[in-house]
Amino acid sequence: MSAMDLSRTSWPDIAAQVERGTLAVLALGACEQHGAHLPVTTDTDMAHGTARRLAEALGALLLPPIAYGDAFTASSYPGTISISPRTLQALIEDIGHDLKRTGILGLVLVNGHFGNREPMVLAARTLAVSGLPVCHLDYPGLERLAGDICDSEPAAPHFYHADEVETAIMLAVSPEGVDMARAEPSYPQFPVGFGTEPMQLRDFNPSGVFGDPRPATAAKGEALLRGIVAESLIIIAAWCKRHSITGGARGQSQ
Repeated sequence: MSAMDLSRTSWPDIAAQVERGTLAVLALGACEQHGAHLPVTTDTDMAHGTARRLAEALGALLLPPIAYGDAFTASSYPGTISISPRTLQALIEDIGHDLKRTGILGLVLVNGHFGNREPMVLAARTLAVSGLPVCHLDYPGLERLAGDICDSEPAAPHFYHADEVETAIMLAVSPEGVDMARAEPSYPQFPVGFGTEPMQLRDFNPSGVFGDPRPATAAKGEALLRGIVAESLIIIAAWCKRHSITGGARGQSQ
């Protein structure tokens, strides 16, 4: 089954897809530093690569990704471009309202950046109230998958940034952006108050890497993606059933 990529599709073909009944899949990324070996578009590339695989499994519309997010904590590294949470929330809501007007059955959000979580959830709530079902995903099963597939230890529980996990996925979805010759490990000491107040990561981590990216391979990245997609499809299937979505729920048992 193939996705309909809006970046390569004309409006009459989109209209025909909507008439048949379809979901839309939207990746939420960021423009944020990821060490010396990964591009600042890493979160967007990863999320859109995951979204593409989900859209293919579902036969859904693949929307162009949102390439900016709330990256305040990395704003002291050159190249990071952060938008406010309220801007991201408004952007998701505006896109969702237009999808509803078009006749899309539901919206699947694939989040690739921690700072996007709150605005994503709030936007989903607003859209749900307006009548558009929204399923928001944040790489379900990643911690278990990383423990099974990867060889290095994370820098902190649930914290994956420019490490083996993200580097492996990038090698699978956008290898041209990865420079493994510049991959170096970094296990910074997190401040005692980390997570309890606004904080710049560069204050305690000059390199921007959290963990060891060196063991990453494309094969590991593909295994991580397969697991994430499989977990996501289970969630989407239950969501479609709960909202009586039938026309756009193809492929979730794959």
